[in-house]
Formats: sequence, structure tokens, C-alpha cells
Amino acid sequence: MSNLEQAPVERAVCDGPAPDDTPRAEVLDPREVPLGGPRAMPVLRSLPNRDRRMVGAWCFADTYGPTDITERAGMRVPPHPHIGLQTVSWLVEGQVRHHDSLGNAQVVRPGELNLMTAGRGIAHSEESPPDATPILHGVQLWVALPESDRNGAPAFAHHADLPRLSAPGGTTTVLMGRVGDAVSPARAYTPLMGAEVALTGAEGVRLPLDTAYEHAVLALDAPLAVRGHRITAGTMLYLGRGGRELEITAESPAHALVIGGEPFEEPLVMWWNLVGRTHEEIVAARADWEADRVAADPASRFGVVHGYDGAPLPAPALPNAHLRARPRYRPHPGRPG
Repeated sequence: MSNLEQAPVERAVCDGPAPDDTPRAEVLDPREVPLGGPRAMPVLRSLPNRDRRMVGAWCFADTYGPTDITERAGMRVPPHPHIGLQTVSWLVEGQVRHHDSLGNAQVVRPGELNLMTAGRGIAHSEESPPDATPILHGVQLWVALPESDRNGAPAFAHHADLPRLSAPGGTTTVLMGRVGDAVSPARAYTPLMGAEVALTGAEGVRLPLDTAYEHAVLALDAPLAVRGHRITAGTMLYLGRGGRELEITAESPAHALVIGGEPFEEPLVMWWNLVGRTHEEIVAARADWEADRVAADPASRFGVVHGYDGAPLPAPALPNAHLRARPRYRPHPGRPG
């Protein structure tokens, strides 16, 4: 998915991990962002957040729906570029059709994972298919790639058979990484995990945690109770590092996304749909995209996306200021580190 803002505010450099290893809960309130034009579908963006910009290598999280798309276009994201990241597409309800410049065409459905690795450059589109069911509800995440892999070849994978853990309180599906003995087949480039927890509302679900990871919980619909906090749809609860177990409860059926990973230690520049390391790198990638979308040359850096009825997305104007380094989190009085 694209960040369709024409004046992106996330002009951040995440400058290594926080030195704080103390487990604690920190509420990350989302902001509403329109996804598209005048009849845009709103999304709730919890990462990057004003107070915390990453959880492990996870650097972007948008929650959308549940939205009735019967009388609207639903998702319609024109071809746009990515570098230096993986896109993780996950649905609770509905369908989304993916096309990319490698020639892949794939509809993702609830319980399935679309995982696109941008590497040195890829372009893709996402839209609701004509025969989509009425309700669209899901989440889009990005994972930053490490220096060793961020300039590699782009790739796409679809995983329709992911490991699941069943308990009286609900079902846990492992998108990436490991939860207990359940390991996802999806390829990750840094130590991380991601899992959806579908709660029945009858009782809670407990998950084992890797103490080397920092973790967070994202509410996708009904309110959740986690470590004494009540979080609503689109809100993320950051849990810090060192925790051994996580319990999530809900009073009614609900969906939660749990993400985690070892703190990402490399400086990270994010602007629009591009993840790099320096201001100059972002400027060069933007220029390449602007040239490629006009030339429509399959051999260019970002290639050509076929299957989308519409023009590629123009890049917004670059900020006047040079992108500068900021820490992974915003220090507050009384916060360790």
C-alpha cells in the first residue's frame, strides 16, 4: 500500500535502537489519513508515531475498516514505488488485488499473506476487485530491510497456508517469524515476529514472547485489554523489551495484531513510500520514479505495472529542509534511557 499523502509528514531518520530495555506499556494513538482522492477511504496510522517510530524492523502500520464499500470504490491505490522495505498485507474481511512490476497478480483474502520485498526498487498497485464482498477490513505494514539486503532484487510471495495455534479464547495465526513452536514460511531479513490473534471474547489468549524482542499490540476492531490498558481500533500499545508472555482479552469477538523484533540498529530515512539511509538516496529514488512512470520502460529501476486501469501515482514534492536524524522514540520526562 502507498502513503498517498501529498505532503508526507513522516520525514524521519530513526537513529538506532532505544537504550531502554525495561518492559513498559506505552499507548501510541493513531492519526487519520485519507487513502486516495475526494472519496478517500480513511486509514488509522499508528506507525510511525510521534512518540515511537519503530517496533523492531516494523516501521509503518495502517489499519482500515471495517468499511462497507458497496456504494464506493473501496481500495484503489495506483501504481507507486517502494525501496528498502517489505510490504505486509493482511485482511480481516474482504479482498484486495495486487499487481506489481515483476508481473505478479494476486488477490489476497482473510487468513492469507501478501509479502512484497522491494529491495532496490519495485512498483505495485492495490485495489478492491469488482466482485469483492461488501466489507473491507485489514492492515498494511512495512518492514525495513537491513543494509545487507535492502539493495537486493525485488520479490513477491503469497502465503495461503500459515501456521495457527488454537486455544479456548481464540486462534493465533503466525504471519512472520515464530510464536512458540509455530513458524511462518514467510521470509524475514531481521529477527522479528508478527501474528494475528482472533479472540472469541469468552476468555483471553496468552502468547509466549521472545525476551530479546520489543513488542507491540495493535487493535484492529473491538476494544482490547492488554496489561491494564484498554485500546481501541487503530491504537497500538508498545510493550518494550524483556517480556516473557502476553495476555490479550476482549469482551466481545475482536482481532489484534502482535508485532515484535530485535530493535533495528541502522539509521533509517523514511519519506513517502521510500525507505533509505540518506536524504540524497531518497532524492535519487524519487527522481528515478518520476522518470520511470513517464517512460513506462519495463527495464527501468521501477518497471511497469500492468493490470491497473489508471495512471501511476506522481511523487509529492520533496520538503524544503534536508532530512535530519531523529531517535527511534521521543524522550519524555521519567522515561528510562
